[in-house]
Parts: sequence; structure tokens; C-alpha cells
Amino acid sequence: MPEIPLVPAHWRFPAHPASVRRARHAVTESLPDVLRPHLGHDLTLLTSELLTNAIRHGACGKDGELVELVLWPADGHYWLAVSDPGTGTPVPAHPGPDCENGRGLLLVESLATAWTVRPRPTRGKSVIAGLSFHKGG
Repeated sequence: MPEIPLVPAHWRFPAHPASVRRARHAVTESLPDVLRPHLGHDLTLLTSELLTNAIRHGACGKDGELVELVLWPADGHYWLAVSDPGTGTPVPAHPGPDCENGRGLLLVESLATAWTVRPRPTRGKSVIAGLSFHKGG
């Protein structure tokens, strides 16, 4: 009999900056206790960066608009997908030393084992990032 996988954790949050804190808390609470010391900090940092980008750049600013967050384990990684209704494709910026913004995706690149942007079937996109369960990997 095959091993039955865990059901992904899934949340929808209002496209508002106050949702970032709630999302970080939700992600931390959904991690197994044994993985929190290894993945908790980096996963909450990825959550902050990706959700903030989705709210700032992917949401259209309409009342009632939502961003989605999905967290699931697979293939030795915890995967995080943040989805928004926007059509633009995020790319890492290369801000100057005096710039106060623009380093979020550079941080994602340095923390994540892998990351990508995928269009959604009906509208918008998902930014997906994975962290290895194991140190060094």
C-alpha cells in the first residue's frame, strides 16, 4: 500500500499588509514541531517576502481581493506557493546600496533550494519556493 501524503495547508488572506503577520503565524503553526527549529525561521521569512510582493505588486487593489498561500511537504522539501491575481512576472531586482526596497526576490533566491513563477489556469500567478528538510540541501 502506498504512503498517503499529507494534505497541503491552504489559506486565503485579504490582500492587505496586515495579512503578512497572520500568514507567518499560520505557516509556523502548521510545521511539525520537529521541523520548526530547522525550517521555521527561513519559511516564515519566505512567507513574508512572497506574500508582501503578492499584496504590493500582484493584487489589483480591489476591495475583497484575496491572496492564497499553500504549504506542503514533497520530495524532501517544504514547498510554499503564494498566488495572486496579477499578470506580471516577478524577477529579482538589483537595487543600489541606498535603495530601501527591491531585495525581496534576491532573499528568496538565497534562502530557497528552488523557486519559480507559474501562471494559474484561470487568472494570476503563483510564486513557488522550496526549502529542504535536511541541512545542506
